[in-house]
Amino acid sequence: MSKLSLYIRKLRFYGWKYQCPICDSNIRKLRPFGYDFAVLEEKQVVGGGFRLNAQCPVCKATDRERLLYLYLSRRTRLFTESTKLLHIAPEPALCATIEKHSNIDYLTADISSDKVMVKMDITEIDYPDDSFDAIICNHVLEHIIEDRKAMNELYRVLKPGGWGIVQVPMSLSLQQTFEDATVTDPSARELVFGQSDHVRIYAMDYLQRLDDCGFQTSQFKWWTDPEFVNQDNRYGLLENESVFQISKAV
Repeated sequence: MSKLSLYIRKLRFYGWKYQCPICDSNIRKLRPFGYDFAVLEEKQVVGGGFRLNAQCPVCKATDRERLLYLYLSRRTRLFTESTKLLHIAPEPALCATIEKHSNIDYLTADISSDKVMVKMDITEIDYPDDSFDAIICNHVLEHIIEDRKAMNELYRVLKPGGWGIVQVPMSLSLQQTFEDATVTDPSARELVFGQSDHVRIYAMDYLQRLDDCGFQTSQFKWWTDPEFVNQDNRYGLLENESVFQISKAV
């Protein structure tokens, strides 16, 4: 987006109810975003359902992108230290922001998109062991049939002492991740998993899957932190969406 287009959109949607930290816009109203399938509400899936106030009308960043940017800028040193970063299925608004930082050796990857630097199947990553200081892999693993194989690959290419963010849609009602390999039709997957290309609905045992691959995991609850909680949720963050950070021991 050109500077002129950005300026015009800032004026068009100007207001004081919300603030987008990615494009630094004051906004009167956020846009709806997400899928409206009954299973997402039934299983209380955070990050997968329909939200009335989710997308920035200026830069189109979603609530999960805004949370991620705030976490990266306030809880990591990504924007200040020399970092070799792998970003899988990069979110456009966040990607544009990261690209501006010369300290980041930035690699974007996706299995199908042409708007990335390399094509990558994350179950078979074509990079040596210990290649990256940090990895961002958000809302990807719920698409991957062999998710444990992908997790092992992410562990392999992350440097000792490295870290990553691995968000997924998360059910607050399920005790265990729900999977059914017999559901392969896209229409059926919409009804069962909440999206035509999803193959599971994760529960909190997701962290155990990551632990089993060797990662050290942590869960950050933004609504408990004064730096993230502001008057009337001005950043428009999604209630109950934790940040799941992984790290690899030195």
